[in-house]
Order: sequence, then structure tokens, then C-alpha cells
Amino acid sequence: MSGGLLVAGTTSDAGKSVLTAGICRWLHRRGVKVAPFKAQNMSNNSAVVVGPDGRGGEIGRAQAMQAAACGLAPDLRFNPVLLKPGSDLASQVVLLGEAVDTITAGTFRQLRPRLAETAYAALAELRAAYDVVICEGAGSPAEINLRAGDYVNMGLARHAGLPTIVVGDIDRGGVFASMFGTVALLDPDDQALVAGFVINKFRGDLGLLQPGLDMLRQVTGRPTYGVLPWALDLWLDAEDSLAYGRVLGRPAGPRGDEWLDVAVVRLPRISNATDVEALATEPGVRVRLTVEPAELAAADLVVLPGSKSTVADLAWLRETGLADAVLAHAGAGRPLLGVCGGFQMLGRAIHDPVESRRGSVPGLGLLPIEVTFDPRKTVRQSAGTAWDGVPVHGYEIHHGYVSSADPDLTPLLAYADGTGEGAVTGGVYGTHWHGAFESDAFRRRFLTEVARQAGRAGFRVAPDTSFAAARERSLDLLGDLVEEHLDTDALWRLIESGPPADLPFIPPGAPTA
Repeated sequence: MSGGLLVAGTTSDAGKSVLTAGICRWLHRRGVKVAPFKAQNMSNNSAVVVGPDGRGGEIGRAQAMQAAACGLAPDLRFNPVLLKPGSDLASQVVLLGEAVDTITAGTFRQLRPRLAETAYAALAELRAAYDVVICEGAGSPAEINLRAGDYVNMGLARHAGLPTIVVGDIDRGGVFASMFGTVALLDPDDQALVAGFVINKFRGDLGLLQPGLDMLRQVTGRPTYGVLPWALDLWLDAEDSLAYGRVLGRPAGPRGDEWLDVAVVRLPRISNATDVEALATEPGVRVRLTVEPAELAAADLVVLPGSKSTVADLAWLRETGLADAVLAHAGAGRPLLGVCGGFQMLGRAIHDPVESRRGSVPGLGLLPIEVTFDPRKTVRQSAGTAWDGVPVHGYEIHHGYVSSADPDLTPLLAYADGTGEGAVTGGVYGTHWHGAFESDAFRRRFLTEVARQAGRAGFRVAPDTSFAAARERSLDLLGDLVEEHLDTDALWRLIESGPPADLPFIPPGAPTA
């Protein structure tokens, strides 16, 4: 068979990514050869994939997670178009893993036909290679101002003949109005592909919700395939940092008699915020994202994460008083970590004729390095060691390079060939490697050092925490939720046979294109 399904949503962060992953895991368990797909993603959370030519390329982090749900290695075709916002007006375009351009809303229209052609070709290849492809939409299909050039929501569904389900987040309120309105704003041909709904993040008595589900079916002629309950344990591999609450996950109690408090600065253009998720899987480690200088003062470890706009976010740190709080934290001898863009901010100077084009700007001066931006973009998976041979792996995505460093600088990591990477000065740590803390032994050693430097003698790392196992438990939970709370027989018929032929039109509908 060559089945397919589009998971659309009433809004961004309605639950499309997790529902897509859950359906993928459910099908994978049934022995179906299934793959994920998102024609276009807009996110600064990306994963590195090794392409057919051996070079590293980028796809959205959510599609890498969905690939794992399918039991697959990530593939560049799973997310052929990735837009990485560098400001409110411009985004870097990553096409089949490679950065090809920087666009604004105006220039995007000129590039869009090429992007759509690439996305359609990638989907056709996947449908030829897999039994089922579960596609994720973007934003909402009812963004009627964008419909004419759409190739990720109903434009994709129309092109590929995909039945579509719409997921809505009931925790935000107004879910019935948003579901009805989503269908009612589509033109007749688009409406004919929308087969029904899924409600996400429900808390309470399902019996109280049932009258609304019945009425929604009456007014739309479409069923609700199920109601997914709120699940506190679903927080790994967030599509975007905005999906995070203030505290990541549900931190387990400490193995020793003290907690370790980690404050992560939520930069305006934060990139790959998922780096700190591995820290949050450790018992006794409380990880929170913050924009409050006072919260840095109380933290044991402060983290400056990656940034898509390093120089602009460094200026924001200074404007908000957070830079002074970072300097005070480090000046008190307490641990500080910079990852990628955050690492670059810790140096003496940043020379940037590429990303911000602001030339040379002073860094925070906490590490004896200077960073220069280059049009060449490093995108690769990396592996090596730290300290006395502790294994570590990660991935790199950056335009900035250490162009000058103190000759006596101590590197944080070492590549397999022995070349040093990153820097350590006292309690200040920096690295370009994302994902390093997913390496269990490295994470434990790092947290042990941090606890010592922070004066948390009572903190103990757990000897058995496995980040990979935590991720698998999360994916299995998604599969369990789909199997237990959705009408999987009806979903399978939809995937296998397409949308019912008698779906009614809901006025007013958009004008037919």
C-alpha cells in the first residue's frame, strides 16, 4: 500500500508533532513500514543528519524524534524545507539539509515554487519507499492569507490526496470554535479532505466533554477520533522553546541530600534549547528557563544556550541586565556554561560580517578566545572524549569559529583525532557541541564538577540515568496514548482508503482557488 495522512492543527503548538510521533509509533508497533514528513518547518531547534553524500545536513528536531518513533535513522527528506528565523523579518532557508539563502516575506514568494517542488518530490520518494507516510502540517490550515502558496497544509493534502485530521489543544480553551472555524474557512475541495478531529491535553471527566463532541459532529458532519489526556511526561524534544514551561519536565528527588539548580537564559532567538533537556532527566537537577536577572543569582549553574542571532542576543543580554547577572555569577566562582552561540558570547570579541553584519563587538570576556563568523557553515556530527577519556558525542551547527585563543587555553572536549574543542577557565565552560549531555557518562561527570564548584557537597548524580532510555519511554508513551485513546480502527481505514466521499461542506468556506 501507499497510505498517507496529514495531521493539521488549529494553531501552532496544538499537538501536531507529538500526535504525528504517536501515530508513527503505533504503526511501527504493528509492523507497518512508516515514515514521518513535514514539508516545511520553521524552528531553530534542528538535528544534524548525515546525507547520502556523507555531508551533514539539518532537519527539524521534531522530525528526528518522529523518525525514532518509526524505528528509523533521520533522513533529509523527512523535512525538506527548514526555515530558521534570525529575526522577526528574515529566516535562513535550509533545503534538503543545506543552507541556501536568507529570505524575507517578500523574497520568500519568489523562492516558494522551488521549495514546493522540492517538498513534493521528497514526499513522492517517501511514499514509494514506505507503506505509510504520516505528514505533519504547520501552524493552521485556516491561515487563508497564505493558502494560495501553501505546500505544507491543505496545499500538500490536495497535491498528494491526503486525508486530514485536525488536532486542537483544549487546555487553551475555545477548542470547539477553533475546530469548527478551521473547517468552515476552507474551500470545498480542501474541506473534502478533512475527515475529523483529535482533541489534545484534556483534563477532567470525559462525560462532561461528550455533549460538545456530539454537537461538533452534528455541525461539521465529522467525527472526533479521540481525546488525548494531559500527559506530564511528554516534554522531551520540544519543537520550539515556547513549548517549554518554566521548569523542564518533572524533576525526580535528589539521590543525595541537596538539589542542583540550573537556570537557562531564554534568549530571544534561542536555538537548540533541547540541549538542556538531558540535564533535566537527572534526579535532583531542577532546570528552568528564565529572563529574570535575579533568578541567575540564585542558581548553581547558569547556561547560555545556542542562538540563531548571537550578536543580537548578546546585545539583548546587556540591555536587560542579564549580562551583568551572568558576570556576577561567574565572578563569584559559580559555574557557567555556554553552548554554541552562548559559548561565542563568553569570549573577548565576536567578529561578525555574516549573520548580524555588525562587525566587531566585545564579548563578555569570560573566556580567552575570539570568534569570527564565516559564510561556511559547519553542520556535522561529532564524537570524542572529555577529561580523562570520558566518551562524548554531539553535533555542530554554527557559522562562528574560534579564530584566536590563549595558547594555554584548556579545551573542554577533544575530537577523536585529539584536537581540542571548547574551553574551560575555572568554572566557566564553553563548547560548540550540541547534544553533548545526552552522553550519560559525560553528563554525570560534568554535573559532579558543577556541584563541587557550586558548593553542593550533598548532591549526588544517579549512576543509572539513561537519556536514550528516557527518550524511548517518551515515544512509547505517545504510542500508548494513541492506542488507548484514539479510534485506531477508524484511523487505519482513513490511512488505507482516504477520506469518506460524503463529507459535507460547511459554509461559508473560502472562495475556490
